[in-house]
Amino acid sequence: MIRHIVFFTVQEEHLQEVRAGLSILTAIPHARLLEIGTNVKTDQLGTEIDLVVYGEFDDEAALAAYKAHPDYQLSIERVRPLREKRIAADYDSHTAVTRPL
Repeated sequence: MIRHIVFFTVQEEHLQEVRAGLSILTAIPHARLLEIGTNVKTDQLGTEIDLVVYGEFDDEAALAAYKAHPDYQLSIERVRPLREKRIAADYDSHTAVTRPL
């Protein structure tokens, strides 16, 4: 399974509009799970992230199909002009470290 995580920083006045733009992604059918979360900012060292997209996909082909969906492009068009920073990471959960090495 591929886990897809994207972090966004957004000015406060654009937060709800970006959240709404990201919510478009939840209508795309290729994810097992897709969530748009607002950072509750409880970490003492890093509170700059405002919004998180978290998705789980069966494989890289499902993630690619998700990114090729027209709603993905629609979300980008709405969010990109309003967001400040975007950081993304994808990893295969089957090869992830789950115990001390």
